[in-house]
Amino acid sequence: MIHMADFAKYEPGAYAKEHIRITPTTLADGRDFFYLDDDPEYVSGAKTRELKDPRPLDYRFAPHLDADGNEVPYAAPQMRRDPLTGDWIPMATARMNRPITAGPGATAKGNPLAARKPGDPYQDGEVPDTDYNVVVFENRFPSMVRVPGEDDSVKFVNGSPLWEQKPAAGRCEVICFDPNEHGLPADLPVSRLRTVVEAWAFRTAEISTMEGIEQIFPFENHGAEIGVSLAHPHGQVYCYPFIAPKMEKELQHTEAYHDKTGGNLLKDIMNAEIEAGERVIMRNHSWVAYVPAAARWPLEVHVAPVRDVLTLDQLDDQERWDLASMYSHLLKRGNAFFDKGDGKGMDLPYIAAWHQAPIHDPRRENYRLNLQFFSFRRAANKIKYLAGSESGMAAWISDTTPELIAKRFHELGDVDIAD
Repeated sequence: MIHMADFAKYEPGAYAKEHIRITPTTLADGRDFFYLDDDPEYVSGAKTRELKDPRPLDYRFAPHLDADGNEVPYAAPQMRRDPLTGDWIPMATARMNRPITAGPGATAKGNPLAARKPGDPYQDGEVPDTDYNVVVFENRFPSMVRVPGEDDSVKFVNGSPLWEQKPAAGRCEVICFDPNEHGLPADLPVSRLRTVVEAWAFRTAEISTMEGIEQIFPFENHGAEIGVSLAHPHGQVYCYPFIAPKMEKELQHTEAYHDKTGGNLLKDIMNAEIEAGERVIMRNHSWVAYVPAAARWPLEVHVAPVRDVLTLDQLDDQERWDLASMYSHLLKRGNAFFDKGDGKGMDLPYIAAWHQAPIHDPRRENYRLNLQFFSFRRAANKIKYLAGSESGMAAWISDTTPELIAKRFHELGDVDIAD
């Protein structure tokens, strides 16, 4: 079993103490890696995981030789601030070299997220063991990373004060949901999704203590149409050294609403959706799922906790189980949403985005945890493209209505689901 003292802030609840074992190790290049086991034999300690990464990798921040044989330092991601919007834009050139094994743009064979296969020609996988339940590790090709000893003060591009630049000193992690590399998140048992929920809570708690991190964003990209480069069921955690633009806008509105009314905007939105009833698509003891009244996407669902919660690590055991159950129902109904004519639905491309309170910003107290789940598929054979109005002006034009989206979900199952 793990002990609370093993981690800086994470405190497992009663279920995790008895049924989930977290085993940390370090990959060959120095990146953090964690096994989260729910298999009773590993939880009890009867079996143990392989901790040694056998790959002969150089230290992740080591200098390397260029084409002319000259030693050059590690190219750390940088970020520049857009003077028109105030947004920070990370720039990570090393990501151009990351392996792509899914979709028409595939450039590599093998799966770096799969368990190790002894004797397989491909031996560049990220998981040291030949099996696992859930694993979390730092991304090998991060969009943001803190480099030890690097000066993170603001400098100026071309010496002009218009263009601020500084290291993108954040953190990027990968969460693999299951060892079955051909599986779908929608097909995972609720017990495995419960372990995934624990991973979200674990990483939120631990990363919140790290230097320079302002916002922790767990998310899942699913489907080749979304741009997923690895088909293995997995998600990511982006840890920004700034407040991301969408979160900044939400914080501005939640704070203004609180100043005006004394209330919590996200809570009042949830309660108003419950009162209206028409767009609520699922609910259980701890969570409510609804199509927001001003939905942008052709399929969009927001999931909110009944209790006031700021971040994923604040969820109690019941809420974590209820979330795993609701997420399972949501994924299954999402896959059934579009009918191709054979009654079998489809593997829905989607993004599942966790919006949680920022770490240090004082406006966090007037925020509230919520999941925003959406797909840009608007029919079984059509995609909603973000063209001139959406991409050029961020002015969204919807091809449907929230009520029609909710009506389709109502056709797929009961609103009240088992806890």
